[in-house]
Amino acid sequence: MKKLICFLLITCLFCGTVVFASEGEAVKTAQTPQEAVGGVTVTAKSAVLMDGITGKILYEKNPHDKMAPASVTKIMTMLLVMEAIENGSLKMTDMVTASANAVSMGGTQIYLEDGEQMTVHDLMKSTAVASANDAAMALAEHVGGSEEGFVMMMNNKAAELGMKDTTFINPTGLDAKGHVTSAYDIALMSKALLQKKGITDFTKIWMDSVRDGKFTLANTNKLVRFYKGCTGLKTGTTDGAGSCVSATATRGDMDLISVVMGCASGKERFNDARRLLDYGFSHFVMYKTAISKNALKPVKVIGGVKPTVTVDTEVLDKIIIPAGKEKKVEENVTIVPDLQAPVVKGQKLGEVALCIDGETLATFPIKAHESIDKMSFVNAFKMLMMKLWCI
Repeated sequence: MKKLICFLLITCLFCGTVVFASEGEAVKTAQTPQEAVGGVTVTAKSAVLMDGITGKILYEKNPHDKMAPASVTKIMTMLLVMEAIENGSLKMTDMVTASANAVSMGGTQIYLEDGEQMTVHDLMKSTAVASANDAAMALAEHVGGSEEGFVMMMNNKAAELGMKDTTFINPTGLDAKGHVTSAYDIALMSKALLQKKGITDFTKIWMDSVRDGKFTLANTNKLVRFYKGCTGLKTGTTDGAGSCVSATATRGDMDLISVVMGCASGKERFNDARRLLDYGFSHFVMYKTAISKNALKPVKVIGGVKPTVTVDTEVLDKIIIPAGKEKKVEENVTIVPDLQAPVVKGQKLGEVALCIDGETLATFPIKAHESIDKMSFVNAFKMLMMKLWCI
């Protein structure tokens, strides 16, 4: 018997067994050959790990497969509500009246009654924490005027964000023919939602209540309680979608977005999301760039009404790079020595490239800060008159 146990233990060690912990415990992952070179594996049909600051993809598996997203859809619903609050057309204290349509949603809900009124704040809390379909629909109808009007807003926003794999049919994520998105697109809208001030006040809640404490809310995202630095964001489960989650976390100056879709169970969903986040935090760091636009000198203009043109660049303060490579980053500036007039504002004059071992991590264009006309007889005469007038 002892020999058999020893044999099984040795076999597990050499096969790189992965042990999934129960909720609330750390996940211990043995090194497989793929992971040893920096890779990571997940059980999800589709997955993406994105840097929440720059949008850089750190891991992907079938990132553009179009799949049912279940209640992860509500990320877009909450984004549009937050934008309405941001532009002043909606307030957290506004009262929303539940319609018969909202009440009829079924699935996860807070059991709104037809005609019941609740604040935007409490409906948002119910949507973010408990994934309540009736609360999400009530918000959608209030902001969009109708479900159809809000769905149009959802698809317009998706197009604006570059979500090319997405078509929304409803604001809840309940299974519907043609209601699809991708892991990549979910990461895009998650990044957009996280930029809204105050959203994590909802998405980080573990337990709360509405109706003066009479109805308890428990977060469907277990990582909020059990994963260090978790900031949200949204789970989803339906027969058509399987188990999905967009899990976000912040540690130090790093923000990561882990999206997994089509998992066989909620446990696998959270383990996959956790593995991706662990991978991101252990394999990458934020690098502070040294180049600033103030360090870039003006460029000589030949035949212009001005001898030089000032330049602009939008080099990010920080970018994400592989851990341990901080000292290998090269910041290369390429810019034209001079150029012929006319110069158009925004005209590209060069670029800043950040590289490691010959691989380009990121590039940032250097552009003309202003327009400069070509010198002509008329321009020369005007300049002469201005100079004489000033004298």
